[in-house]
Amino acid sequence: MDHSRPTPELLIDLDRVAAEYHALVAGLPGMTVHYAMKCNPHPEILAELHGLGCRFEIASAAELDLLTGVGVDPAETLFSNPVKPLAHIEHAHASGLWRFAFDSEEELDKLAAAAPGAAVYVRLAAHQIRSGVPSEGKFGVDPAAATALLLAARDRGLRPFGVAFHVGSQMLLPQAWRAPLRAVGQVMEKLAAEQVLLDMVDVGGGFPARYGRAVPPLSEYAAAIETGLAALPYPVPVVIEPGRAVVAAAGTLRATVIGTAVRHGRRWVHLDVGAFNGLMECLETGNELRFPVTDSRRAATRERCHLTGPTCDSQDTIMFDVELSAGLRAGDEVYIGSAGSYTSVYASSFNGFDPPHVRCTRDPGRFR
Repeated sequence: MDHSRPTPELLIDLDRVAAEYHALVAGLPGMTVHYAMKCNPHPEILAELHGLGCRFEIASAAELDLLTGVGVDPAETLFSNPVKPLAHIEHAHASGLWRFAFDSEEELDKLAAAAPGAAVYVRLAAHQIRSGVPSEGKFGVDPAAATALLLAARDRGLRPFGVAFHVGSQMLLPQAWRAPLRAVGQVMEKLAAEQVLLDMVDVGGGFPARYGRAVPPLSEYAAAIETGLAALPYPVPVVIEPGRAVVAAAGTLRATVIGTAVRHGRRWVHLDVGAFNGLMECLETGNELRFPVTDSRRAATRERCHLTGPTCDSQDTIMFDVELSAGLRAGDEVYIGSAGSYTSVYASSFNGFDPPHVRCTRDPGRFR
C-alpha cells in the first residue's frame, strides 16, 4: 500500500470490476446487463465495462455525456429515470437514445413532445420487501395503471416497449422478484388483448455485494427470475440494471486515523472519511451495512471500536463495534472494503472535509 499518497482515497481494482461483470453474465444467463452507472460513473470503470460488451442505464443527460465520452453508443443505452427534465429528454433523443422509462401521464406528454416516436417502458411498483439498503417507494404504478399508461403512449405516437421494476438495493431475498414478475404478466395479458406486444422486461438491479455477511448465490436469483419469466404469456427479452454487484467489491477506501478517544468505556476511532464525505450509506442503513475493515497495524491484539468520521456532526459514524488493532492512533491507516459503490458519488465537502480521491489500478493484491 502506498502510504505516501494523501487520504481519503478510493482505490478501484478494474480487474475485480471485470470479474464481477463476468460473474453476473454467467450467473444470470440470457439477461442483457445494463450497468446502473449512478453508483460509480468513474470514466475508467465505464471504459472497462464498455470494452467487455456491457451496456448502460442512465438517469440524466450528464451521465449520457460521460458514456459517449468513452465511446458508448446512446442507442444501446436505457434512460430509466421515470421523471426527467425536458432538456435531458431532448438531448438524449438527439444523441440517438430511443428507450425511455416513465410512470405518469405528464411524463408521456414530455416524451411525445421531446422524443417523438420513442420507445417507452413503464415503471411498475415492486412488492415491498425490505432490502439491505431500502430504496423503493418513490416510483411505480400498479398493473392496471401501467396498462393504461402504455396504451396512452400508443395514442401519443410513442412505442409501448416494455415494463420495468426494481425490488430495492442490496436485496438478499431472491424471492423478491416473484410478485413483480406476476404483475408484469398481468400487464402483458391486458395489453395483448389490445394487440400490443412488449419487447422488453427490465427486472432492475438489487443484486447484492458481499459486505459483512454472506449473500445468496446468483443461482438462486436466476432460478427465481427464470421461474417468473416462464409464467409470462409470451417470451420477451430481459434486461437487468446491476450497479453495486458490479463495482462494490472492487473498491477499497483508504483512510487515515485523525484521532482516538475513550468514551463510556469504548474507544472511538476518528477517520478522515465518514458518512458525509463518502459513506452516506452508513446513515441510510442505520449503520447496519457492515463494511469489511482492516488497518495498517495488523496487530495480533484486537479491540472493538466505534469507527467514526471527521465532522462535528454526531450522525457522522460509520460502524459500531468494529474489531481493529489495539492501540490505533493518529497517523495509522484504516482500509474499508466493498466501498466501490455509492461512496464517491454521494460524497460532499460538508464541514470542509474533502471527498475521497478516486484511483483505478490493476493490482488486486495491493488492497488486501
